[in-house]
Amino acid sequence: MANDEHEVNRSTRSGRFVKDSTAQRDPEHTVTEHVGGEHGDQDSEVNRSARTGRFVTETTADLHSSTTETQHL
Repeated sequence: MANDEHEVNRSTRSGRFVKDSTAQRDPEHTVTEHVGGEHGDQDSEVNRSARTGRFVTETTADLHSSTTETQHL
């Protein structure tokens, strides 16, 4: 990985950043995001509630588009 790219862990419950040790302890409720640089040819998207910061499904994002943000990773 280049200097500007790294991975971060977020709680799927709160949307907050968490430490690696937390991600290892609770992998069901943690997602690892690749930040910065290129990540091959893969473009992935995640949807978050603009109100809570929590991850939401694509269906929820479609139903509540005015209060959902889509992030490209």
